[in-house]
Amino acid sequence: MDNFIVSARKYRPASFDTVVGQLSITSTLRNAIVNHQLAQAYLFCGPRGVGKTTCARIFAKTINCQNLQPNAEPCNECESCKAFNTGRSLNIHELDAASNNSVDDIRGLVDQVRILPQVGKYSVYIIDEVHMLSTSAFNAFLKTLEEPPAHAIFILATTEKHKILPTILSRCQIYDFNRMKVEDTVRHLQYIAQKEGVTAEEEALDIIAQKADGAMRDALSIFDQVVNFCGKNLTYAGVIENLNVLDYEYYFRLTDLFHKGDVSGALLLFNEIMEKGFDAANLVAGLGKHFRNVLVAKDPATVQLLEVSARIRERYLKQAAVCETGFLYDALKIIEQCEMQYKVRMEKRLCVEITLIKLCQINELKKKI
Repeated sequence: MDNFIVSARKYRPASFDTVVGQLSITSTLRNAIVNHQLAQAYLFCGPRGVGKTTCARIFAKTINCQNLQPNAEPCNECESCKAFNTGRSLNIHELDAASNNSVDDIRGLVDQVRILPQVGKYSVYIIDEVHMLSTSAFNAFLKTLEEPPAHAIFILATTEKHKILPTILSRCQIYDFNRMKVEDTVRHLQYIAQKEGVTAEEEALDIIAQKADGAMRDALSIFDQVVNFCGKNLTYAGVIENLNVLDYEYYFRLTDLFHKGDVSGALLLFNEIMEKGFDAANLVAGLGKHFRNVLVAKDPATVQLLEVSARIRERYLKQAAVCETGFLYDALKIIEQCEMQYKVRMEKRLCVEITLIKLCQINELKKKI
């Protein structure tokens, strides 16, 4: 049996060109390399799974390349690049601060920094989850971080910048990584699907991208999961079934019922959703997001804020043309009240049903005013 490699590892970027969604950061790092303006310490911060450690590795590989290309990409042919590609490079040292966060661990790292690199110019020390270091470990690291040997470069990576001491922050060049945009994630998933011989509907990949919440690593893990479920043909229906996501259609139907004031229809449709095993709290949160999307679809200037596929975007535009702005504002207020009450109410289902009734009464109450 062939060894399966998860997509997050198989398609991990190996050059700045292949990094997704972080153009400003990769451009800045490239310029620093070309202009020979390397700092002694960098801090890469941002949400999980957006490429912080990957960019740190690419940066370490590139600055040690012995035959750097004109576009500041590594050649992949010199001894340093080959060592990096095969995972045997002695110039790159990674420390997981989540499990090595004591003063002794940092002192060991400081002692190691004095050793000159065997191949290439620089020894690069990548410290992941650096916010997990203890205060005493941070303090033990300060002097070395400020005045390291000429051959040493530190790259600190974290998801929680606010937990890092100001004295550390002031010694680093700080790069803030962005959450992945839905369209960037979908485009990358389409590329991977093509490489893997998988046919995928755009709506299916859109659901994966939204479920990943801006993290490319999460998107690739979900992609592998749904491929195991659907096979080589990813459909919208198969993805929402596997991920237990409520179909957009239910939100559109519910909103139409609210707008018409059809209490019976709304309660029956809610019962159908519950019988399918969906959580009521997720439905309420989904309704809030749906009303927000309908609201932004009402104004041509804000339509760009819709992170959905083209087909679903058209549905939002049609419903936005029917629903009044006042109706949507009132609906959002009712949803907000329900989310606060839901946490403390014993009868969770009744709480949601009362909310649905209130939503159905919005237009009726406006007529009486």
